[in-house]
Amino acid sequence: MSINFHKCSIHNLKELQHISKETFIDAFEKQNNPHDFWEYVNHAFSEDALSKQLAQEGTAFYFAYSNNSLVGYFKINTGNAQSDVKDPNSLELERIYVQKTHQGKQFGARMLEEAVYIAKEMGLTYLWLGVWEHNTAAIRFYERFGFKKFGEHPYIIGNDVQTDWLMKLSL
Repeated sequence: MSINFHKCSIHNLKELQHISKETFIDAFEKQNNPHDFWEYVNHAFSEDALSKQLAQEGTAFYFAYSNNSLVGYFKINTGNAQSDVKDPNSLELERIYVQKTHQGKQFGARMLEEAVYIAKEMGLTYLWLGVWEHNTAAIRFYERFGFKKFGEHPYIIGNDVQTDWLMKLSL
């Protein structure tokens, strides 16, 4: 299946907000306390939060399309925009989500390959990400691409402090 990418701008805010909420809810709603979860979703994916991220230097969102249909998105960060490592030689893949109806069709793999391509084009030496320690399917997915665990950091959903594994792919 063909896929193409579009770098988002402020003009894509509503669509970005919609797909961000939809994919995060589909992925994690059932595993979290409802109060904590909805507090997080309403804050993290608000127009204000997303518009600030779209304007932040070093941050970029990309929509993934197949046959002119939006199938997913990813968010990357460099330099001080990174959530943790902040190594100038690295690219953080902060978010990568495929809509539920398009999962299992290799779109996630193609988005990951695009993030790797972007990092290489920038002359960076590695790509890193955080993945929830209980998201074993995602961990296996990243390991198949050669990512290795190199640390952990907290990920806060409302009042719930969860643990993300930090995984790295040398380029």
